[in-house]
Amino acid sequence: MSRDEPLGRDFYRVWRQIGTRWSDNDQYGHVNNTVFYQWFDTAVNGWLIDQGLLRLGESGRPIGLVAETACTFLRPLSYPATVEVGLAAARIGSASVTYRIGIFAQGSDSPAAEGRFVHVCVDPRSHRPVPMPAEWRSALERIAAPPQGAAARSA
Repeated sequence: MSRDEPLGRDFYRVWRQIGTRWSDNDQYGHVNNTVFYQWFDTAVNGWLIDQGLLRLGESGRPIGLVAETACTFLRPLSYPATVEVGLAAARIGSASVTYRIGIFAQGSDSPAAEGRFVHVCVDPRSHRPVPMPAEWRSALERIAAPPQGAAARSA
């Protein structure tokens, strides 16, 4: 199976550092694949909190529910290490956003993994889709992926 060239650091718009934990390694001596999905959640929701878009414990405002995730694993990571998680909004729809996520070993130019993470804006009570709030759209546009051929791979 052929793969597209990995996206470089310049594709991603915001970054979050996360330290690996002893419990992240599996019996093969590398970070287990499920941990990468936890890093996706941490990066996306951390950014939403930093932007004031996700206010934990506050009701009535739309929330983002994960509709889809995917990950392509490119090289192993192991404890102890710091990973750098890059984030970009690859597609902004009327009620959803598709994020592209790159997981990099600290200081590396090549990703260890690339992911896709789709959030759908929903009413917190009914969990039915609602239009994306203007403040979300504005913040997401600030981290929009660059308009290049690699961005087309995001959908």
